[in-house]
Amino acid sequence: MNTVNMTWQDFFEEEKSKEYYKSLIKSIDNAYITTRVFPPKEKIFNAFNLTPLSNLKVVLLGQDPYHGEGQAQGLAFSTPPNVKNPPSMKNILKEIESDLQRESVCEDGDLNSWAKDGVLLINAILTVEEAKAKSHHKIGWEQFTDNLIKFISTNCKDIVFIFWGASAIKKEKIIDLNNHHILKGVHPSPLSSYRGFFGCKHFSRTNNILKQCGKSEIKW
Repeated sequence: MNTVNMTWQDFFEEEKSKEYYKSLIKSIDNAYITTRVFPPKEKIFNAFNLTPLSNLKVVLLGQDPYHGEGQAQGLAFSTPPNVKNPPSMKNILKEIESDLQRESVCEDGDLNSWAKDGVLLINAILTVEEAKAKSHHKIGWEQFTDNLIKFISTNCKDIVFIFWGASAIKKEKIIDLNNHHILKGVHPSPLSSYRGFFGCKHFSRTNNILKQCGKSEIKW
């Protein structure tokens, strides 16, 4: 558990007063009216509802939501249990089994239990147009995510940040390394997973760090 006295509400109140955020929300509201956008609007900030700041232990950063019907649910890499696991999720499950010598508790690809266990599953971009990956790039989400990571870095201690892929790794420069921990490597996508994702052991390494910091381990 964190000793932080703040909540996500403090973060959102700060962002709401900024011009970029007002412009971002206006763009998003319009996008949901004029195009098909994922996740469902009420799930955009789902990660914050499931992982209160007081329970935060790990930040796992994705790129942008899945852009197929019924996949995105506001949690990075996660899909509803009735949806077939996407390729990246399949590779994450393979690495968990190899790393921890057991199957994941989330074999169905639904990572709600990780979120409730203290893993903030957040994408750098929180919305996407149907069948158009990164279509909501550069409308303000990247600034939102940068500000979020700065907020966590400033107000929390001993958070484990897991960054997979070049775009995620760029965020490490805004984290106070004296107070936090970073695990970084290639993305679990089939395009890059064999270049070092398999064998990264980020799941056991995360739990070892948490244990050393007197925090409970994640049930991966």
